Amino acid sequence: MSHYLVTGAAGFIGARTSELLLAQGDAVTGIDNLNDAYDPRMKEYRLRKLEQLRGFTFLKADIAEKSILEHSHIRNSKFDGVINLAARAGVRYSVENPWVFVESNVLGTLNMLEIARQSGSCKFILASTSSIYGANPPYPTPESASSSEPLQPYAASKKGAEVLAYSYHHLYGIDSTILRFFTVYGPAGRPDLALFRFVQWVVEGRPVRINGDGTQSRGFTYIDDIVRGILAALKPLGYEIINLGGHEVITINDLVTLIEDITGKKAVVQYGPPNPADMFTNWADVSKARDLLGWAPEYDMRRGTEKLVEWYMRERAWAKDVLTP
Repeated sequence: MSHYLVTGAAGFIGARTSELLLAQGDAVTGIDNLNDAYDPRMKEYRLRKLEQLRGFTFLKADIAEKSILEHSHIRNSKFDGVINLAARAGVRYSVENPWVFVESNVLGTLNMLEIARQSGSCKFILASTSSIYGANPPYPTPESASSSEPLQPYAASKKGAEVLAYSYHHLYGIDSTILRFFTVYGPAGRPDLALFRFVQWVVEGRPVRINGDGTQSRGFTYIDDIVRGILAALKPLGYEIINLGGHEVITINDLVTLIEDITGKKAVVQYGPPNPADMFTNWADVSKARDLLGWAPEYDMRRGTEKLVEWYMRERAWAKDVLTP
């Protein structure tokens, strides 16, 4: 049995990662500050499920605060791996308040690297983002594409976290794997992202608000595919940056059509001006994940979206009221 520290444990990816680690018999210490970056009912829902599972310990704490290093449970534990999934995310909000992104994503990563060092240079995994590739990368985008021209503070903060991880690998030999996620979706997902919002809006007959003309596209990735990649990356790799992305790219207009087809409901679409913080598209080259991790996405867009819709309909009594900005 291994013992992992998972940050952002009440978050979308962190909760599912914790669930699957616990299912395979590992112990998980989860950290989350339960902030209100999006409707807190989502984190409360995920955390309630985790706290029912054997082997899970929860610490309500902020990874950006240096005092986390002195927490008794942290100092008295030896971790086999630190999986840093806590982050302030959201390209648009980062333009409004870049400071909180630097605090969580850069200072928080520094503190988690210190914990990895204190645990005897244990495995370190950092969640990064496809947004780091900027405006005009090659498609499909390999990890070797430039990540030095981020379009917003969110991506810039993730770049800072990545290079901090490299410095700790160089100085202390910490085995660090950077996973760049491409637009994750699925049951109990983030309500500030397109899939959750569109499903809620279509099912409830609310206007579907789209920035731009809807021809922009994304390579969405189902949550269980992402978590399989995280678990595969726990093995020794040295220092690597690896894309985890879906093998389909779909326009926002076609995404709405897919949700209409699955739900049997017609969307009322409202188009607005494009947001300059948004990338026009993303499309992952995942050949490195295949070669190093033996990983490939298993869920296509229809199957994954069906899973999300099924979850939403089961939880509709409260999910219909979740705030979707």
